[in-house]
Amino acid sequence: MCIALFLWQAHPLYPFLLFNNRDEYHNRPTKEVSWWEGSDILGGRDEIAGGTWMGCSREGRIAFLTNVLELHTLPEAKSRGDLPLLFLKSNKSPKEFAESLKRQAHYYNGFNLIVIDIKSKSMVYISNRPKGQPITIEEVSPGLHVLSNAKLDTPWHKTQRLEQSFKEQLAKYGKGEIPVKEMIQKLMKDKVKADQSGLPHICSLDWELSLSSIFVEVQTPLGLYGTRSSAALVIRSSGEASFFEEYLDDGIWKEHVVDFYIPKLKFIKGQT
Repeated sequence: MCIALFLWQAHPLYPFLLFNNRDEYHNRPTKEVSWWEGSDILGGRDEIAGGTWMGCSREGRIAFLTNVLELHTLPEAKSRGDLPLLFLKSNKSPKEFAESLKRQAHYYNGFNLIVIDIKSKSMVYISNRPKGQPITIEEVSPGLHVLSNAKLDTPWHKTQRLEQSFKEQLAKYGKGEIPVKEMIQKLMKDKVKADQSGLPHICSLDWELSLSSIFVEVQTPLGLYGTRSSAALVIRSSGEASFFEEYLDDGIWKEHVVDFYIPKLKFIKGQT
């Protein structure tokens, strides 16, 4: 499970701003955000399946993923972490890429995928749920959005809480610079859980309750599960970009930032 909040074409300094928590078993081998050898892909890596939950390229292509909360999953399904990579490695527009997934989307367990081309100002939301229905392909409108483990902008406790907290913080800074590191601490470390009445009632209530906070931490028979990476991807109108991550490494929280530049990216101030 994961959660992502993003601001799209709605700020004079940042055509795109993303905050993301990745939830996974703490004992699952994972590589922190870095440039992938032999490619222009920047992101974390699941060292078992080989994919990623969130990544970008030097050319301003971005993709991030969340799982859909459901009662049953297929163990033989393809790894959902491959989906962001497929987009980042392709030359297709977000809409073309979404259309190309129609025939293979059912090979994956439930997913929500956002694919973006910053240069063309194009963002598309893709989901293969509800099961048995045609794949969802939607252009994402400018503004503030939150994605968790249901459809984009579904008003779950954690999505509503994250959205409200972000709006409160954003009001302090107005149209000025946003302190990303400080925002991660204030937004993404929130452990407040939902009331039982606010749970989606899809699987066991105990499990849903454990997952209902923005920052997740729960002991399971398979080991500790929860948030092991909090990241922010910031794209400025000048083309300057930063990928900041706080991540767990052998039980110790570490942090680093990767700065890069997206060439030929020019937004007129105030006209995102």
